[in-house]
Amino acid sequence: MAIIYEKLMNLEIPTIEQTYTQKDTMLYALGVGLGQDPTDREQLRFVYEQNLKALPTQAVVLAHPGLWVRDLDTGIDYVKVVHGEQGLVLHKPLPPSGTVLGISRVTGVFDKGEGKGALVLSERKIVDKSTGDLLATITQNTFCRGDGGFGGPSGPTPAPHVLPEREADMVCDLATVPQAALIYRLNADMNPLHADPDIAAKAGFAQPILHGLATYGVSGHAVLKSVCGYDPARLKSLNCRFTAPVYPGETFRTEIWIDGTIVSFRTRSLERDIVAISNGRAEIAG
Repeated sequence: MAIIYEKLMNLEIPTIEQTYTQKDTMLYALGVGLGQDPTDREQLRFVYEQNLKALPTQAVVLAHPGLWVRDLDTGIDYVKVVHGEQGLVLHKPLPPSGTVLGISRVTGVFDKGEGKGALVLSERKIVDKSTGDLLATITQNTFCRGDGGFGGPSGPTPAPHVLPEREADMVCDLATVPQAALIYRLNADMNPLHADPDIAAKAGFAQPILHGLATYGVSGHAVLKSVCGYDPARLKSLNCRFTAPVYPGETFRTEIWIDGTIVSFRTRSLERDIVAISNGRAEIAG
């Protein structure tokens, strides 16, 4: 089985409907580390039902189409797939509860050559079912390591955001708890790689790893805290490239550069000095 370019570009990914509650919103925030200090009133707004707000990055777990790369007739060797980049555009602040539709499609397929893999770009629009309002647009770049050489176009592929060469304008250190992956997986991704020590060992890890999108949520928290004053309406977009896996319980330092309404960022594990997220770019209102 191999990728057929035209077939993959026209793949029909089922639309997903999801009703989420305030409990789901609080669970997501807890999963990315908010609420560790129960007296922090800013963080409490995302984990306590009184005047509850949703974190902007919660959009990435809403109305998710599941493992369509594996479950649909894509021709992709799923075992060799790597989550490369993640993007999010917020059109409106997420309500703390509601019913949404996730409308997904493939937006690009690029052949990097035999033995060099392929790049698949996809998009998911999150729509409020009751109003028809577009809440968020989510993009993902998936690197398919085992699928190069199928004869598709080689480019042009999106260029990563270039970080400033100067010293960061600020840093934000956020700790995670050892059970972070066990909490986060209840939002969407139940992959046992994030829970079962035996499966993690077979994959070459010392212990279950933290979800990439959980680390993405921690980076989003850092930007929201440091630049947006915890106002979700000010965060308009958040894009990044995943560079290395990390473990629950590690402390993440997000380096932040501010250039007007454009914020660049990079996140690393302090304990192992490993960069987990790079080429980060956020757009801020005001």
